[in-house]
Amino acid sequence: MDAKRQAKRIKWYRSPIAPADLARLNQRSDLRGLIQSISFLALLVCSGGLAWYAVGRAHWLVVIALIYLHGALHAFMVNGFHELCHKTVFKTNALNIIFRNIYSFLGWFSHVSFWASHQAHHRYTLHPPDDSEVVLPVELTLRSYLGFAFINPRGFVLRMKNVILLCFGIIENDWELALFPPENAAGRRALFNWARLLIIGHGLIVLFSLLTGLPMLAVLITLAPFYGGGFQYLLNVAQHIGLTDEVDDYRINTRTILLNPVLAFLYWQMNYHIEHHMYAAVPFYNLPELHRLIKHDLPDCPCGVTGAWAQIIPILRRQGREPDYQFAPELPS
Repeated sequence: MDAKRQAKRIKWYRSPIAPADLARLNQRSDLRGLIQSISFLALLVCSGGLAWYAVGRAHWLVVIALIYLHGALHAFMVNGFHELCHKTVFKTNALNIIFRNIYSFLGWFSHVSFWASHQAHHRYTLHPPDDSEVVLPVELTLRSYLGFAFINPRGFVLRMKNVILLCFGIIENDWELALFPPENAAGRRALFNWARLLIIGHGLIVLFSLLTGLPMLAVLITLAPFYGGGFQYLLNVAQHIGLTDEVDDYRINTRTILLNPVLAFLYWQMNYHIEHHMYAAVPFYNLPELHRLIKHDLPDCPCGVTGAWAQIIPILRRQGREPDYQFAPELPS
């Protein structure tokens, strides 16, 4: 697999931009990174604190609603984790690593596995098997969506199974096997050690929660990635769903969505996804300006979650009738 990747080159189309503008947009800021990273974590502290405070003081339906809200906000942690893995959030690399590890732990993510996979995703976007992070067509039905949108027990079981196997040095996932072959001893060691840290760390949180009679601690930290993720999923899956694979133009295989400032903050500006793929070194906080500079060269971008899914749903319905159908947006002349 590695040899194949080294031999394969895709000459991607990128919307033209003045070198001086690109150099300016590539500049990273510790201050802007801290504002976003700390603000997002503070928001989770507030949502979790509200849910904690409501227990025993408010109606149980209010408590459930507040816990769900916390999970819905927590689901966007994957977008911060994604940006921190790109190492573009902070100018100081040590800050990138510190916050990457915090976000990785809180989200039950493996930055080791994700970054190996995500580099391939950017280099070979939607060109299987070199990109197996996103494979089209994405099959999505209302029934399958509702199966994880509110509470995701299946996701919890699969995540625990994978992490526990990695703790014992067992790689079962085919994509991880391709990314971490036996000869990659250092990569495997890092993969296994991070899985052990996740199990030990969250195990201690759960143990402390039980011994102190504070079950909400585990609910709001350890279990938070496994409920309330339905809304964030609608944004994340919209990045590529229904579009065209095996092309050399990000405008055809990736979707940019225009969002209001609140959602754009939660989503870490990943709604500018064509721009992110074209120029992955640009920090997320500079993507809105990048969009303004190249939007004349982009296809029409849907507005909001409803606008995006108004485009996606007819595509999925047609793919149900015509499995080989893929949508290619109209490009500027």
